[in-house]
Amino acid sequence: MAWTREQMAARAAQDIHDGEIVNLGIGIPTLVANYLDGRDVVIHSENGLLGMGPFPFEGEEDPQIVNAGKQTVTILPGGSTFDSTLSFAMVRGGHVDVAILGGMQVSAHGDLANWAVPGEKVTGMGGAMDLASGAKRVICLMMHHDKNGKSKLVPECTLPLTGLRCVNRVITDLGVFDIAEDGGFTPVEMAA
Repeated sequence: MAWTREQMAARAAQDIHDGEIVNLGIGIPTLVANYLDGRDVVIHSENGLLGMGPFPFEGEEDPQIVNAGKQTVTILPGGSTFDSTLSFAMVRGGHVDVAILGGMQVSAHGDLANWAVPGEKVTGMGGAMDLASGAKRVICLMMHHDKNGKSKLVPECTLPLTGLRCVNRVITDLGVFDIAEDGGFTPVEMAA
């Protein structure tokens, strides 16, 4: 039985260690914040937020506090907001320990394609390229197959690339896979 999106997010949260600064991409990665209870982790959002908390309860939303995906979030005590210039300086300066990004394809060498499908409307790459090259560790959190049933774990990406050899681990609804040094996917854990 495949993992749900929530189970995938909970599994990704297991790979985050106390003291790390973590960026959560849009889509499934945003759910990871809901599974970090009691951890000494600081969540970074490239739109200018450090110390992001979980999604607010219904009725407690503040429309001015949003993540990079424009979803309302909370700010934990000690958190701060700032402009995107400073936020990207943090990313480009190597101050983000882990980036958890969504993906459309990951190649056997850890290349990531996560921002455009040819022939479809593109709203822009966002901060993914910076995060893919600036974070110390990149985890891709995505469904294992696309809407046509084709695997998103591929020998070579056919979609426009976000980053080369940047992904360390892939978590899908079917399991957890590390990128082998010589290329290929090494199964770490499988869904039931």
